[in-house]
Amino acid sequence: MKAVRFSPSIEIEAEREADLTREILARMAASQAANSDKHRHAIRDAHAKSHAILKANLTVHEELAPELAQGIFANPGSFPAVVRLSSSPGDIHADRVPAPRGFATKVIGVPGERLLPALGGHNQDFLMVNFPVLAFGTIGKYLQMLRLLEKNAAAPDFFQRIVAGTARLAEGAVQAVGATPHATLQGMARDNNNMLGETFHTQAAVRYGEYIAKLSFAPKSANVRALTGRPVKVHEFSSFRNAVVEHFRQEGADYEVRVQLCTDLEAMPVEDASVPWDENASPQQVVATLRIEPQDGHTPARRNYGDDILSFNPWNGVQAHQPLGSIMRIRKPAYERSSAFRHHQNALGRLEPDSLAQIPD
Repeated sequence: MKAVRFSPSIEIEAEREADLTREILARMAASQAANSDKHRHAIRDAHAKSHAILKANLTVHEELAPELAQGIFANPGSFPAVVRLSSSPGDIHADRVPAPRGFATKVIGVPGERLLPALGGHNQDFLMVNFPVLAFGTIGKYLQMLRLLEKNAAAPDFFQRIVAGTARLAEGAVQAVGATPHATLQGMARDNNNMLGETFHTQAAVRYGEYIAKLSFAPKSANVRALTGRPVKVHEFSSFRNAVVEHFRQEGADYEVRVQLCTDLEAMPVEDASVPWDENASPQQVVATLRIEPQDGHTPARRNYGDDILSFNPWNGVQAHQPLGSIMRIRKPAYERSSAFRHHQNALGRLEPDSLAQIPD
């Protein structure tokens, strides 16, 4: 099947989207403020706990098919990049609490018209999670998820582990709180497998030049492929950080950058991020390689830079990779509000790096 061409008309505003957006932003702001007060330091309202900040390089492959040679992948070549590995909650929990893992990547110095010129810089952010869909994939269901997370956030760690364990099994409970049959709470609570062996996804759709796509990063080099499905022995507060840092002290890692083009807007909807896109109808296609060389990914200077200075935002990029759908639309004000709060409270300026030399060692 042919890939669907991008048009602004593919996005359809949800019923009461403006009202739902205001409520979600207010809830997220209250949660971020409470967590920041607890830590006496402003932290992100999602993916607050970092495991590593890594210097990387993204190489776009040669001789891509025309429908794949789009946006920042239009021409072969290499870009510097910085990667932040994290866990998804908006508070900092012990690693024994299962959670989705994040792989946020900032590709530095990309060409193209900017989505938000006011942010400055010439970078493209891709925010990935180790689950292909979002269990609550519309703005209305996202609000229901937020209420559920707020209730769980105040629970002791042992209760969170119980919730995480049962969430992977309780299909009826998932539907009762608003998720769809397409995706379960696996997207909220995963096993504690080594994150370096995971495949990471945009979950929601993005514009892909003339087309529409979802992107993913998948383990390529043998050393990280060997970590897929391998549990981390969680016996410390930051066992994931320790595992990641130890790996990169000795070894690097390669990941495939893959694209799945939308070929049917009904079967592969833009407005519902809970619906998986059938890989038989549209397979994952490799367009680039992300290479991370051995390094110390969690020095004090690098951790402080990644947690307090850097921002990652799916709307920080070029128009050719515009985020699509209601979940992505709400991320536009949400990420800006969160970043502004964090930098203001910590009395630190936000900077967009223009070279890897600005990332501390």
